[in-house]
Amino acid sequence: MQLRVAGYQMCVSTDIGANEAAIGAALRSVKDQGADVLLTPEGSLSGYTPEFDAAHTTAAMHRITAQARALGIALALGTCFKEGDGLVYNQLRFYAADGGYLGAHCKILRCGSMTEPPVGEINHYATQPLSTFTLSGIEIGGLICNDLWANPACTPMPDPHLTQQLAQRGARVVFHAVNGGRDGGAWSRDVIWPFHEMNLRTRAAAGKLWIVTVDSSNPVTLPCSAPSGVIGPDGAWHARTDSQGERLFVHTIEF
Repeated sequence: MQLRVAGYQMCVSTDIGANEAAIGAALRSVKDQGADVLLTPEGSLSGYTPEFDAAHTTAAMHRITAQARALGIALALGTCFKEGDGLVYNQLRFYAADGGYLGAHCKILRCGSMTEPPVGEINHYATQPLSTFTLSGIEIGGLICNDLWANPACTPMPDPHLTQQLAQRGARVVFHAVNGGRDGGAWSRDVIWPFHEMNLRTRAAAGKLWIVTVDSSNPVTLPCSAPSGVIGPDGAWHARTDSQGERLFVHTIEF
């Protein structure tokens, strides 16, 4: 059994139309490379903000999922989204190649200050319990950015070891959508990047998981906050992009 995964290290903006066009172009490109599924970064359609245009995002999402269905590509689509309950979620939405909606992972370890009460996105996004999904007969899970790193400087919430929980539920692949902050300085280069990479490799090995991960490349003048690519259950990189600028990768996972 195999799954040909693609990831788009994308320059995510708050311009929904530009984001939609970029994701559409990526879909066409990875179709030519035989991809089964495309992963996009956190907030890649709506923009990474709770102040997005919900109606515009929903309309763009319908068009993107229709395009993916026409191409026969499954989606792991990072976007903020307003659900029917009226709440806003930071989601990784999963769609099968036939366009069927499989469900969404909603960011759990939302960022916030250590103050009481905390300040930050923890106040802006609701969440839902952790779930797994079945894609092409393979059990998968989704995580968003700090869900995987559990950086204690970024959230007042304790580390629930979500990769381990997904592994215990039978997931074999975790799709990880990222939109990390960085300043291009020594702290980003010498501390945050290694912290992110070692967490990816360690958690993949600990859970015996494949992890497919993509970061936002905005601004393209700076290296990303984390590497994009595919890590195997051995904790090694099996595919990896350059650290800066928009990049696409495609890799076949053999189970």
